[in-house]
Parts: sequence; structure tokens; C-alpha cells
Amino acid sequence: MDLSRLIQMIVNMVMRRAVNGAINRGIDYAARRGKAPAEQTPEERAQSHEAREMAKKARKAARIARRLGR
Repeated sequence: MDLSRLIQMIVNMVMRRAVNGAINRGIDYAARRGKAPAEQTPEERAQSHEAREMAKKARKAARIARRLGR
């Protein structure tokens, strides 16, 4: 394996991790509707928790669908 392919593989791994982290933070931000948990009412906190759990299930379903599609 030449050096350029090795570097490209490492860059791809870092970028994949960065993009996944950004997507997860964005989903969490949308679930909280931009409010800090301290500013939320108990109902809003429960709703944001449910939204985060639903997003987690959606990511898991997408992983399974990708695995089945191969």
C-alpha cells in the first residue's frame, strides 16, 4: 500500500467521525429546540428526551438497513 492511499484512508476515517459527530449534535440541538436543559420545563425536557431516543432508533434502523442492503 502506498503512502497516499494510507493518508487518504486516515483522512476519510477522521472526516467520517467528524461528520457523524456534527450530525448527532445537530439532531440533539433540534430535539432540544435550541434551549439548554436548565431553561426547559419538565414537559419540554421529557419531549426532547423522547426525540433523542427516536433519533437513536432511526440511526440504528438505518445501520440495519445498510447492512441488509449489501
